[in-house]
Amino acid sequence: MNVPPGPSSPAGPRWLYLHGFASGPQSAKGVALAEHYARQGIHLERLNLRQPSLEHLSLSAMMRTVRDAMGSERDRAIVFGSSLGGLTACRVAEEDARVCALVLLAPALRAPEQMRRTVSEEGMRRWQETGWLETQDYAEKRKTRVHFGLIHDLDTIEARSGGWPDVRVPTLLIHGRRDTTTDIRYSREWARGKRHVRLVEVDDGHELVDSLGRIAAEADDFLRPFLVQTSP
Repeated sequence: MNVPPGPSSPAGPRWLYLHGFASGPQSAKGVALAEHYARQGIHLERLNLRQPSLEHLSLSAMMRTVRDAMGSERDRAIVFGSSLGGLTACRVAEEDARVCALVLLAPALRAPEQMRRTVSEEGMRRWQETGWLETQDYAEKRKTRVHFGLIHDLDTIEARSGGWPDVRVPTLLIHGRRDTTTDIRYSREWARGKRHVRLVEVDDGHELVDSLGRIAAEADDFLRPFLVQTSP
């Protein structure tokens, strides 16, 4: 599928990377992709989506961070998103015309459903009653906790479009068939019948660490018009 270059500022679109839940700007995928594009003269900005903090994580705050990073009304952005960052990218893209293309890596589509499956019914009950979920902070390599307000926020945003992001921009979606965190069946269902969405399935888990080369190659091919547009 060819990606038509959209209108952009004279410098071309901004390139943004959105990390996943309990991760950070130094995530392995984010760093690897930033280094890959730096060799092509492109700055892939790795945003900090621990907003307003990991403990009080909010999808609404994450979306505001992405919109702020896109710049002025004349600017455009290519957005990479991993896991919860992938959902964030989708939700921004459906509301903000400055997004001209998406690259989604194991996106957390229908996140409330996926979290309820992962945490379990009993775990969700305790999370709601106590207000807190204990989890691993992968960026700081420590135990932490996340407030139940995240679920309220996700439920509110997901309800706006029946749970599925209404994305109209060209999208590359890469998902591992062995992913036990964000089930690939959600990506398959969302991509089905959408000519502007290219779904690539790989033999990998949620982290996609064994597929970094494939991800870079697929993204290069998918974004080739923008690479030509942005190259020095």
